[in-house]
This record gives sequence, structure tokens and C-alpha cells, in this order.
Amino acid sequence: MTKRRKFLITSFILSLGFVGIQFLDNPYKIYAIFVLSLITSILFLWSLWEGIGKNSTLLTLILPTFFTGGVGVFWFLLPSNVFARLPMIIFYGLGIYALSLTMNVFTVSAVRTIALLRAARGVGFVLTLITLFLIYNAILSLKIPLWGSSLLITTLSFLLFLQGFWTIPLDKKITKDLLNISLVSSLVVGEIAVSLFFWPATLVVGSIFLTVAVYVLLGLGQAKLEQRLFPQTVKEYLLVGILVFIGMFLLHTGEI
Repeated sequence: MTKRRKFLITSFILSLGFVGIQFLDNPYKIYAIFVLSLITSILFLWSLWEGIGKNSTLLTLILPTFFTGGVGVFWFLLPSNVFARLPMIIFYGLGIYALSLTMNVFTVSAVRTIALLRAARGVGFVLTLITLFLIYNAILSLKIPLWGSSLLITTLSFLLFLQGFWTIPLDKKITKDLLNISLVSSLVVGEIAVSLFFWPATLVVGSIFLTVAVYVLLGLGQAKLEQRLFPQTVKEYLLVGILVFIGMFLLHTGEI
């Protein structure tokens, strides 16, 4: 069976899983999403089996698994009608297929360089931001205590930062530098999450602010690992972060 056919089967099965969740009672839906996330890891392991080994290539399973979990928890925030949920299922299926192609490029590139690597990094970058936005939105909506939400945000951010930064060197081993930059970045996001508890930000605005923080940190970190951290690059990423912060501040002070 070709890889592309495996990717299509994976996308179909997982999308069908979301359709099936709708027929479960509410108490069982959260467990079903957890199971579906595990199934995502298994299906991606099956699809990418030829390129995955007992090394850092296993990191390619993180983003697809979290993508399923992120869409799953966001699912509860959607209206219970077909017009809201059908587009989400289509989006999810296309996202899983795109992730299948992207993770395949990463596993192959860990052995030899291929022309599609830069494009795959771009797709992975965008899908990482989308995944974290959905996750942050779900965590903040739960209204759990400060220490619990900040710890959860820091931990999940660390795993996705680790996978995101790894896509630059694509080494078979996780280096100390990779761990350090992932840890520092996730701690910064965790500190921002703590600050949001003392800021009158809405759920969506808070999620966007955290996601923009990831955009800045992940972009700068990847540029550093590529040895392309030029002053202009730093200015461009920081400018985005500053503009979002100003917009968030003005929005909640009634100036716009």
C-alpha cells in the first residue's frame, strides 16, 4: 500500500471518528476524544512506519495527536448543529491529511534532504499555531485554578515547541540546546498565561495573545537554529507581538 493511500485512510478514519462522537452521551465524549487522540498516534505511526525509528523521529507524532485533541476540546464550544460542526469536520480531515504529508517530509528529511522541506516547515508552523490556539482556548474556557492552567499550558507548549524546533536540525537525537530553547520558550508562555489571570481579557483575546507569543518565540527560535537570526528578523517578529499587545490593551480600555 502506498503512503498516500495510508494518509487518505488515516484522514477518513479519524474524520469518521469525530462524526461518531456526536452520537455519544456528553459524559463519554471527553473520553472518546482522548481515545481518538491515541488512535491518531497509532495511525500516524502506521502511516509513517518506514521513516520512524526509536529516536527523535517519534516527535512527528506529537503535532497530529495534539491537533486531534485541540479540535476535539474545541468541539465542545461549537453550537450543536450541522452547520457549525460539518465545516469543522472537513477542516479537521484536511488538516490531518496535510499533517500526514508534512510529517512524512520530516521523517524522510531526517535521512536525506528533499526539496519540499521548507514548505513542510511552513505548514507545520501554521498548524502548530492553530493547534495551540484551540488548546489554549479550551484550557482558558475551563476556568480552572491559576496554578493548574498555567502548568497545563506550559507543559503542552513545551511538547509542541520541542517538535517545532526539532524540524529545523532534524537530528536523530534530541540535543541539550533543543531542550533548553523549548523549555525557556514554554516557560515564557506559561508566565504570560499567569499574567492573563490579572488582565481583563476575553477568552478569544487571551487565546490569541498566547498564540502570538508562540508565533514570536517559535519563529525566533527556528531562525536561531537555522543561523538566520538577523536583526531584521527579530524586529519583524517583535513588531507583531507589540502590535497585538497594544491592540489587546486598547480593546479592554475602551479606546477602540
